[in-house]
Amino acid sequence: MNLANLDIAIIIGYMVIIVLLGYIVSTRKSKNMDSYFLGGKTIPWYILGVSNASGMFDITGTMWMVAIGFIYGLKSVWIPWLWPVWNQIFLMIFLAVWLRRSNVLTGAEWLKTRFGEGKGAILSHLVVVVFAVVSVIGFIAYGFVGIGKFAVSFFPWDLSFSLLGVQIPSTHTYAMIIMLLTAIYVVKGGMYSVVMTEVIQFFVMTIACILVGIVAMRAVSPEQIKPFIPNGWSDLFFGWKLNLDWSHLIPAVNDKIAGDGYQFMSILMMLMLFKGVLSSIAGPLPSYDMQRVLAAKSPKDAAKMSGIVSLVLFIPRYFMIFGLVILALVYFSGDLNTANGAIDFEMILPHTVNNFIPIGLKGLLLAGLISAFMSTYAANVNAGPAYIVNDIYKRFINKTASEKKLMTMSYLSSLFVVILGICLGLFLDSIDSILKWITASLFGGYTAANLLKWIWWRFNGYGYFYGMITGLVVSMAIPVFFPEASAINTFPLLFIFSLIASIVGSLVTPACEKEVLVDFYKKVRPWGFWKPVYKWLQEENPEAKPNKDFLRDMLNCGVGTIWQLTLILIPIYLLIGHYISLTISVLVMLLTAVILKFNWLDKLKNEPE
Repeated sequence: MNLANLDIAIIIGYMVIIVLLGYIVSTRKSKNMDSYFLGGKTIPWYILGVSNASGMFDITGTMWMVAIGFIYGLKSVWIPWLWPVWNQIFLMIFLAVWLRRSNVLTGAEWLKTRFGEGKGAILSHLVVVVFAVVSVIGFIAYGFVGIGKFAVSFFPWDLSFSLLGVQIPSTHTYAMIIMLLTAIYVVKGGMYSVVMTEVIQFFVMTIACILVGIVAMRAVSPEQIKPFIPNGWSDLFFGWKLNLDWSHLIPAVNDKIAGDGYQFMSILMMLMLFKGVLSSIAGPLPSYDMQRVLAAKSPKDAAKMSGIVSLVLFIPRYFMIFGLVILALVYFSGDLNTANGAIDFEMILPHTVNNFIPIGLKGLLLAGLISAFMSTYAANVNAGPAYIVNDIYKRFINKTASEKKLMTMSYLSSLFVVILGICLGLFLDSIDSILKWITASLFGGYTAANLLKWIWWRFNGYGYFYGMITGLVVSMAIPVFFPEASAINTFPLLFIFSLIASIVGSLVTPACEKEVLVDFYKKVRPWGFWKPVYKWLQEENPEAKPNKDFLRDMLNCGVGTIWQLTLILIPIYLLIGHYISLTISVLVMLLTAVILKFNWLDKLKNEPE
C-alpha cells in the first residue's frame, strides 16, 4: 500500500463534504411519502438521468468490468449483455412512457392499475414486494463485498476486530463504515438527498475518469500493448468460439475463461439475445431504475431521462475502465504471471490504481470510485423501503396512517434494509458469486410474468403470482440439481417453466374485471394481444386508437442498441489507438442518433391517442 497523506486527505475530505451536503439537503425536503421516495415528481428529467447514471456507475461492477476487459479485451463489451445492458434502450423507446402513465409510487402499486384489487391482484402485489426487497438487499450485499475489497487495498489501517468470538476482517469494517456514513443522509433525506448528492458525485467521477484515461494514454502507447495481449484480444467480433489463447502470456487466464464458460461465444450471444429481448420488454426490476422513471414529471420526461443515462454514463466510464486495463496489461502482467496460487482478477483495478496512478490524482480517483459506490448504495437504500412502507404497511397494516407516521416508518424501513444488506454481505467473499446469484435467481424468475403483463390482456394477478413464484423456485433449484450449469444456459428452461405457470395460472382463474382492463389500456396503451379490451374501449370512446408502433419500437430498440454500443467502443478505440475503428464508431454513433431523433424523440407522446 502506498496511499500518500494527500490522497487520504482528499478522500476523507470529500466523504465528509458529501455526507454534510446530503444531510443539509435532507433537512429541507422529504415532507411526505411522495417527496421522500419520488422527490415530489418535480426533479427535471436531465437531473434524474444523471442521478440514474451515477447509481449505475457502481464500484463493484467497475472492478468486474476491469477484470473482464483485461481478460477478454474488446470482446468484453458483449458480456454485460447478460443483464442486458441495453434494457435502458427499451426503457427509453417505449417502456418508460408506459410505466410513467400509471402515476404511482412503486412498481408494486403499479400492479393495481393492471390487475385491480381482487385476491389475485393482492397475491401479485405481495410477491413483487418480496422480490423488490430481496433484490435491493442483494444489491446492497453485492456492493458491500466490492467496497470492502476495494477499500482495504488502499487504506493503511488494519481495522479488523473480534465480536462475540467472531473475527471481523478489515474488508467488512471498511464496508460498514462507508455504508453507515452514506446512510446518514439517505435515510433522513430520501430521494432529494440521493439525487442531489449523486449529481455532484457523478461529476467528480467523470473528472476522475477523464484524468485516468489521459494518464493511461500518456503512459502506454498502442505499440506497448501488443506484446501483452493474445491474438484476437483487440478484435470486436468473434467466430463460433472465442479463440483467445493466453497460454504463452498468462496461462492462468485460460483457466479463468474456461471457468466463466464463454468459450462458445456464438451460442452465448444467441442465448443473451433471447434472454435480453424478453427481459427488456418485461421492464426494469422494482428498484432505483424504476423509481427514477416514476419520479419523472411526465411520460416524455421519463423516456428522455432513460435516454440520457447511456449518453452520459458509458464514454467516461469506459475511458477509465480501459485506461486501467491497458495500464494493467503493460505494467502488471508480469506480476500476475509469477503469482502463486489462484489469481483474484477482481483485484486488478485496486492494484493498478495503487501502483500506476500518481499522487493527488489517485486520491481524486479513489474519491470518485467511492462516490460510485455511495451513489449505487444510496439509490438502492432509497428504493427498497418504498415497497415496505407503501405496499405493506400503508396498504395492509395501517391504512389511515398519518404522513408523520409514514415518514417514521420510512426511516425505520431504510435502516432495516441497510442492516440486512450488511448482514448478508458478511457471509459473501466474491463479487462474482453474488452477481451470478442476482442474475440467476432474481432476474431469472422475473421475466415471463412481467413480459405477459404488458402484452396479453387475459393475464391476471393469479398468473403473475404463480409465474413469479415458479420462476424463483426453479431458479434456486437449478444450482442444486445442476451445479455446473451457468445462469444464461439454464435461462430457457427457467423461462419455459415460469411461462407455463403464468399462462395456466391465468386460464384456470377468472380474468381481471372489464373496468380494470379498459382503464389500464386507456391510460397505458401497450402493444400486444389486447383486441377484446380495445373493442370495449371503443364502445366508450370510438376515437381511441390501438398501439400499432410495435415494429417501429423494435426498429428503434435495435438502432438504439447499436448507438449505445458505439458509446462504449469510442473511448476504447481511442485508448488502444485503433483510429480507423474509432472514426467508424463515431460516424455510426452520429447516424444512429439522427435516426433516433426523427423516429423516436420527435414522436414521443405523453398520452395515448
